[in-house]
Amino acid sequence: MTVPPEDVAAVSAQLGRPARGIRSIAHRCGCGLPDVVETEPRLPDGTPFPTTFYITCPRLASAIGTLEAEGMMKEMTDRLGTDEELAKAYQAAHEAYLKHRESIEHVAEIDGISAGGMPTRVKCLHVLVAHSLACAPGVNPLGDEALAALPDWGRRGPCVNASADD
Repeated sequence: MTVPPEDVAAVSAQLGRPARGIRSIAHRCGCGLPDVVETEPRLPDGTPFPTTFYITCPRLASAIGTLEAEGMMKEMTDRLGTDEELAKAYQAAHEAYLKHRESIEHVAEIDGISAGGMPTRVKCLHVLVAHSLACAPGVNPLGDEALAALPDWGRRGPCVNASADD
C-alpha cells in the first residue's frame, strides 16, 4: 500500500518526527487529517512493532492521556477481574488484533503479543482507542468506552498545518 505524501507529511508533523512504517491511514479526524495509522508489524529498520494501530493526532493523544491520568486504566483493569462478559469481549479484541496483524505479516518476535495490555489488563488507552477507531465500534469494548469519554478532538480544526511540500 502506498500512503499519499500529504498524509505522510501530516503524520510526521503530528508526531514531530518522520513517520515510520505507515501501512495505511486507519482513521481520519473530523477535520480530515489522519488521527490513527496502521503500521507495519516490522519497521523499516527491522524492529518488530506490535502496535498495529497508532494514534498520531496530538490533541487526541493528549485527551486520552487525561483519561489515563484520571485513573480510567486502573478502573478498567479492576473490572476485567470481576466482569466475566467484559473479560471475554476484551479477550476477543486481543484475538482480533492479533489476527489482523498476522494478516499483514508474521513477526515471530511479537507472536501472541497484542498491545495496550490486552487481554488481561489495561496498560495503554491510546492503543485501545486507536483499535476502536480503526476497526469500528464493537471490536474493542474498553476502547469504545474510552472513546465515548473523549471530547471532540477535531472541533477546532486541524491540529497541524502540513503538506507534502513542507
